[in-house]
Amino acid sequence: MQLGNEQRALLLALGAVLLWSTVATAFKLSLEHLAPVQLLAGANLAAVMTLGLLLLASGRLGEVLRGSRRDYLRSLALGLINPLAYYLVLFEAYDRLPAQEAQPLNYTWAFTLAILAVPLLGHRLSRADVVGGLVAYSGVWMIATRGEIFALEFANPTGVILALGSTVLWALYWIYSTRDRRDPLVALFCNFALALPFVLLVCAFTAGLTVPDWRGLVGAAYVGVFEMGLAFALWLSAMRLTRSTARISNLIFLSPFLSLFFIRAFVGETILHSTWIGLGLIVAGLALQQSFRRA
Repeated sequence: MQLGNEQRALLLALGAVLLWSTVATAFKLSLEHLAPVQLLAGANLAAVMTLGLLLLASGRLGEVLRGSRRDYLRSLALGLINPLAYYLVLFEAYDRLPAQEAQPLNYTWAFTLAILAVPLLGHRLSRADVVGGLVAYSGVWMIATRGEIFALEFANPTGVILALGSTVLWALYWIYSTRDRRDPLVALFCNFALALPFVLLVCAFTAGLTVPDWRGLVGAAYVGVFEMGLAFALWLSAMRLTRSTARISNLIFLSPFLSLFFIRAFVGETILHSTWIGLGLIVAGLALQQSFRRA
């Protein structure tokens, strides 16, 4: 039986969500064998190869060479934000925090995006942004204090700042990416390819370009192929096929909860009650933001 577009879109989106659900575990396991910048270097290289193969298979690789000078300069600037700055800060956060804490904190990027869109794009904060943000950031407080909400003490303040700082970089990347009119996969490939020499330079002058333990190599390859490459391609394909982007977008709420099960099973972290409550508040805030806007 041949699947219709909506069924195919659903399967592709679920595939992307499943892959994104595993990356917090992959980050944490890989960082046991690699420095954050080494993980970034290996993953960036794997991502460039994966995205290049996807473009070759779809017959769009030639579009990479047809960009203008402005396109390449934009890609270089965006590449310095993502992957270089964003993933370096994110991996540093995962290196300091339990995966169960770093992962939900990173999910607050949608509210950071709404806040930054005010000065950068001239948007106004809607009631949905304010209400949803208050709910979500109460979840951040719950996670950061590990349930001791009145103690005013953070278990790892540097890690929390880095995790929340990564949301600023991610939001900036998407705000400035809106000006890029190229095919999204082509643009992403250019961003990652032009950033790669700078990532390798940073790695060489800090942790060093050494061949890591095989487990580190596998981890970096997994992050680059699946988190930075295939997951994005699957999600993009799903959004192109569906007539209901809202329904497909709602599937992303499954990812952080699935991620906690992978973290418990493979990283071995005992999931705290404060993590479940905080994540629930963050997801509830995201849901409120989306539902109010649709209404």
